[in-house]
Amino acid sequence: MHESCAVVGIYAQDMDISRIIFFALYTLQHRGQESSGIAVSDGRLIKKHSNSGLVSQVYTEYDLSNLQGHIGIGHNRYSTTGSSKPDNAQPLIIQQGDSMLALAHNGNIINAKALRDDLCRLGYDFYTTTDSEIIGKLILSLPENDIIDKIKHAMRQLQGAYSMALMTRDKLIAVRDPLGVRPLCLGKINGGWIIASESCALDQVGATFIRDIEPGEIIAIDNNGMTSFKQKSDRHAMCIFEYIYFARPDSIIEGKLVYETRRAMGAMLAREYPADADMVMGVPDSALPAAIGYAEYSGLQYVEGFIKNRYVGRTFIQPQQRLRDLGVRLKFNPLSHIINNKRLVVVDDSIVRGSTTPHIVELLRKAGAREVHLRICSPPICHPCFLGVDMASRLELIAARKTVPEIRDFLDADSLGYLSLDGLIKAIDMPKDMFCLSCFTGNYLMPTQMDMDKLMLEV
Repeated sequence: MHESCAVVGIYAQDMDISRIIFFALYTLQHRGQESSGIAVSDGRLIKKHSNSGLVSQVYTEYDLSNLQGHIGIGHNRYSTTGSSKPDNAQPLIIQQGDSMLALAHNGNIINAKALRDDLCRLGYDFYTTTDSEIIGKLILSLPENDIIDKIKHAMRQLQGAYSMALMTRDKLIAVRDPLGVRPLCLGKINGGWIIASESCALDQVGATFIRDIEPGEIIAIDNNGMTSFKQKSDRHAMCIFEYIYFARPDSIIEGKLVYETRRAMGAMLAREYPADADMVMGVPDSALPAAIGYAEYSGLQYVEGFIKNRYVGRTFIQPQQRLRDLGVRLKFNPLSHIINNKRLVVVDDSIVRGSTTPHIVELLRKAGAREVHLRICSPPICHPCFLGVDMASRLELIAARKTVPEIRDFLDADSLGYLSLDGLIKAIDMPKDMFCLSCFTGNYLMPTQMDMDKLMLEV
């Protein structure tokens, strides 16, 4: 399983917006590590710089100094449709006649191929293999004169997940799909406006968080200020993994501090699956708050059993299996003097393929752990996702093929406990119908082609 992307947008006069976007993207690096890009407009011309790599690798002082304007959008990418190559780096700049649009997209459009085929029949050419280019060309192809009317029309044709920052020469636009699958928030910065995938990016650049952008909402910001256009949304279905894993713990989503929800998940795990053990540790970084919650509820000692190499990217995000396998040993060094001869409760956020967890258990046993009791902050993942998470196929998902006791034996753990779905919902303390739970239940929000492939648009 892989997360998708981060988006940022700013409309502000008399500010170095390319530098602000840079630091906001730096804060959101966890949402995508394949490429990064920034586009800005001075009201007449849109300029862009993007490339493959981390935020710290893509930009120089010279690059940022050449991106001058009062409107800007930025993007960090993990590929969910289209391969990882420089041509697919966003923001994308799309032109149709005199109209020009820059677009940064987080999510996945499940009817992308059908839409592209329709546009190709109308004579449109495509230069990337992303569903994001399809969104942009669909918008500009529509007959309405006003860009907001074009976007409203396009939203009626798009199926899937999309939180987007768009920019014309004189306007910044934020769009969130009617289900609200991916987060998007709004803030103020020195008299201007900022949008971002997570509120932690606003904190880091000195902006003030205002609110979450609502499902189905379009926000337009120009010289006349901010205007909201709200369309009917039958239900809210945010991806629950934002709370379990994807979002940074210092982000606030739907009024909930992610750190507190993860700590509550750990406490609920301790309630549902207690263990006769000596100490509790978490797998860095996303599971640490849950491990603290488990320790607090159970009364067991909390320890840091692993020291993480902060300069190795998250193995969960890297797009090739062999890199994940190598990355576990590069990322974690167990503190053998602390865990030797101890019975450990090891808290982790999820088990997907089951390819990483055996290496973690092996590292702990080699460091002298007497027992390893795994506790997982999500229910078993039995079904793939098609809404912006590049997840394994169903045949690759270990919980789709094995029972919990079989998974425990495969992982060489002394015991294994998954947080129940009801326990997860109680820990987050929000209504169950607010979330997309398809990866647990197999009840998809819309008809889905079960053999979709991220490279389906490759030429």
